[in-house]
Amino acid sequence: MSMIEYRNEPFTDFTIETNKQAMEAALQRVEAQLGSTYPLVINGEKISTDRLGTSINPGNTDQIIGYVAQADRELALKAIAAADAAFQEWQYVDPTERAGYLFKAAAIMRRRKFDYAAWLVYEVGKNWGEADADVAEAIDFLEFYAREMIRLSGPQPLTKLAGEDNRLTYIALGVGIVIPPWNFPLAIMAGMSVAAIVTGNTVVLKPASTSPVIAAKFVELMEEVGLPAGVLNFIPGSGAEIGDLIVDHPRTRFVSFTGSRDVGLRINERLAKPAEGQIWMKRLIAEMGGKDGIVVDNTANVEEAAAAIVQSAFGFQGQKCSAGSRAIVHQDVYDEVLELVIAKTKQLQVGSAIANVAIGAVIDENAYRKTLEYIAIGAEEGRVVAGGDVAEGNGYYIQPTVIADVSEHARVMQEEIFGPVLAVCKAADYKHAIDIFNNTEYGLTGAVFSGNREHLEYARQRMHCGNLYFNRKCTGALVGVHPFGGFNMSGTDSKAGGRDYLLLFTQAKLVSEKY
Repeated sequence: MSMIEYRNEPFTDFTIETNKQAMEAALQRVEAQLGSTYPLVINGEKISTDRLGTSINPGNTDQIIGYVAQADRELALKAIAAADAAFQEWQYVDPTERAGYLFKAAAIMRRRKFDYAAWLVYEVGKNWGEADADVAEAIDFLEFYAREMIRLSGPQPLTKLAGEDNRLTYIALGVGIVIPPWNFPLAIMAGMSVAAIVTGNTVVLKPASTSPVIAAKFVELMEEVGLPAGVLNFIPGSGAEIGDLIVDHPRTRFVSFTGSRDVGLRINERLAKPAEGQIWMKRLIAEMGGKDGIVVDNTANVEEAAAAIVQSAFGFQGQKCSAGSRAIVHQDVYDEVLELVIAKTKQLQVGSAIANVAIGAVIDENAYRKTLEYIAIGAEEGRVVAGGDVAEGNGYYIQPTVIADVSEHARVMQEEIFGPVLAVCKAADYKHAIDIFNNTEYGLTGAVFSGNREHLEYARQRMHCGNLYFNRKCTGALVGVHPFGGFNMSGTDSKAGGRDYLLLFTQAKLVSEKY
């Protein structure tokens, strides 16, 4: 198979009129499809159920995106059995052939890029740029992991020994449970699924309850490219009803999870206990969130720092595990940076993602209530200098909020909010700023703005996070460029989109032949 060298899918420039028109047309096409019902898919069979989940537009709560069949315990067991049966053949399919399904899916997704982006605008409230980046990342995962599997299937370097033929191969694990998040409901969901599939595993996919339609669209795509029945099984359903069942099942070999710290820890605990009949130690690949921060020292370009703080804090309403929800600023430039951050935050327009404004709605009522509770907590811990209230609209709209003068120990500096709230903390000096940054149970992303090389090198060694950025925002990791994953309570440092990632879905087998 001849391949062009991997390169990232370019982002769409919506200031170009033809792109703007293409997106508007896609939004109309998708709007005409809203309200459809989506079945479960088990072993290629589409299964309807009496019980349906409802996906709504967070920016217009009267608008139903779709109804999605809900799996009960019996159907969840059926999905695991189907994946287990399919694994017996799929694991032996040539890796290059498995990669071919990903390349084909990437090509189709690229052709329908605006339509996939439009689904994201409606279902999770991403503005056009955020939605386009989500689709681009999904394409990147498909392209990158396909190439990675081909690389891993080639000869692996071993020390030569006379008289022996030694070969190391990376073989599949088995049935994987994939539990993706709602905030990158195409990119992360697709990346987690195809990483497992291309390495020879089979998948039971339980999508996030607030973004199941985009997952159903991806399952349709994988069927369209001819992925064999049973390799990817789709079972939306209540976590309370089927979550423990699919995690605990003796034929489940691994769980790939992206979501909250508490759920990740619960899965980890359950995986550690073998079920009756289980013949392996299960593996967990987890990405669990963050309390990410941007450090600004007294040599930084304050204009660039303030712009990056606002982008990192409020992009997609702060609903990213990489969101820069803390700004830690040297006392010498604190007032100046804060003033710029307030001014830039107040310029952000809140409204419908369909209209492509900067700030859309948060995902659902729970997120809405939780964010408002944290704003109230922050008002007691510091000073609300921008936002601080709900915003107009028939949806879960909240003003982007800046809380200044908080202590490093404040709850808004320690706890993941996952909404449009930025806490700003003053540091006495550069080293103090890095100590404040490290004072959290998370360790996902961080950034430093400094014009001092010694300060940057100090941060390179001492800032404890999986993805650290110098003089740029702390969001927007690119597949292949910035392998993504964090430390401590941010998960297992899985490094999605990196050269180590597929190894997490494999085990290494050595065959030695004497001659």
